[in-house]
Amino acid sequence: MRAVQVTEFGDASNLEVVDTEVPEPGEGEVRIEVKAAGINFADIMQRRGHYDGGPEPPYVAGLEVAGVIDAVGEGVGRSVGDEVVSMVGIGGYAEYAIGDARGLLDVPAGMSMEEAAGFPVQFLTAHNCLHEWGDLEEGETVLIHAAAGGVGTAAVQIASEAGARVIGTASTQEKLDKAAALGCDVGINYEEEDFVERVAEETDYGVDLVLDGVGGETSERSLHALTEFGRMVSYGAASGRPGRPPTNELLFGNKSVIGYHLGRATNRKPMKVMSAVPPLTEMLADGTLEVQVGHTFDLEEAAEAHEFIEARKSSGKVVLVP
Repeated sequence: MRAVQVTEFGDASNLEVVDTEVPEPGEGEVRIEVKAAGINFADIMQRRGHYDGGPEPPYVAGLEVAGVIDAVGEGVGRSVGDEVVSMVGIGGYAEYAIGDARGLLDVPAGMSMEEAAGFPVQFLTAHNCLHEWGDLEEGETVLIHAAAGGVGTAAVQIASEAGARVIGTASTQEKLDKAAALGCDVGINYEEEDFVERVAEETDYGVDLVLDGVGGETSERSLHALTEFGRMVSYGAASGRPGRPPTNELLFGNKSVIGYHLGRATNRKPMKVMSAVPPLTEMLADGTLEVQVGHTFDLEEAAEAHEFIEARKSSGKVVLVP
C-alpha cells in the first residue's frame, strides 16, 4: 500500500511516499480502508521533532482518518463495511490504517468522508476547550485565536451556538470574513492591529475565556485580554514556543490557565472527553454545525499540504485523499 513516511525530523521535504505492507489488526483493533485523512498541526510539530512524546522517524504520519472497516481483530464488536472515523495516533496518511475499536466513531449522517476526517480532532478539541475544560456560559465573551483554522472554525460555531459573544483573530480579511459567516461577532486582523487593545475597545472588562493554540507571545499577551476570574485554555503551540504566563498576572487577576491535550485527556479522562460526542453528533447531523473543509490534497501531495499550512495559506480543515 502507499503511505507517507516521515524519514527524519525536519521540514516537509522529509515526507516521502513509500510502498509498505498492509497492516493487520490485532486484538481489539480494526483495519480501516482510508478514504480521507485529516491533517493537524500536531502532525507538523511531530514532523519537526517538536512534539513532546511524539514518534521517532521513520514512521507513517497522520493521527485521524475516515474510512470503511475492511478487517477486524479478535474481541471487536464492529463489522466489515462500517463507516467510521478514528484517531489513530500515527499511520493515517496511508491507504489503510489500524484503529482501536474502543475509540471509533460512526460517520455522522449525511457527512462526506472528507468532512468526517475533520470531525474528531477539531470538534472534540473545540467543544472540550469551550465547555468541558473552559466552562463557557451563555452570555460570556470568548476570544478564539486562529478563528479560521480547523479548531477555530469549529470553536466559533460551537461558541456562537452556546450563546457566547465571539471575538476571533486571523491574519487576513478573507479569513475573518469566513469566521464571521460562522458566527464570529468581532474579527481582529492580528497582522494590522493589537488584539489586546482591540479587545479593550470591544469589551468593558476583557473576555471571559480565551482559546489559544498558538503559544509563545500570543499566550502571554492573551492574559492581558482576560477579565478578572477569566480562563485561558491552552491546547497547542503552533508558534513553536509554549507560552510562559507570568504568575503575578494570574495571582492578582484571579485568572486561570488550563492545559488541554486531546490524546492524553482521552487516555486519562475518556468519559469527560467523549461526553462531547452526543451533542456534537446531533448538531453535525442536523446542520447546526458544519465541518469546514477548506482544502484537499492527494496523498502524494502531503509535503505540499504541510507547506501550505505552514505558510498560513489554509482556512478550515486540510484533508489528504488516498
